[in-house]
Amino acid sequence: MSDIRVHLIISGRVQGVFFRHNTMKKAVELGLKGWVMNLPDGNVEAVFEGIPQRVHEMIQWCHMGPPFADVRNVEEEWEEPAGKFSSFDLRYK
Repeated sequence: MSDIRVHLIISGRVQGVFFRHNTMKKAVELGLKGWVMNLPDGNVEAVFEGIPQRVHEMIQWCHMGPPFADVRNVEEEWEEPAGKFSSFDLRYK
């Protein structure tokens, strides 16, 4: 099965609630590659690459987030998988 890739912008109360840390933990658990980072505007940006079922599971998780998050919106942009990620990383702006 071919990998897929999605680029997300997650908005709401998603900073200061361990969103990035929990996103990384879930992505690693699902065997996904990519990255997650906080944006200056208070949103979180992430890219996930992997098998379709696991990427879709990660998207669903992002709609909920960790316990103290209040996710208001998740923007999805589908991209061609580049295959250039070897792990899932926290990025810093």
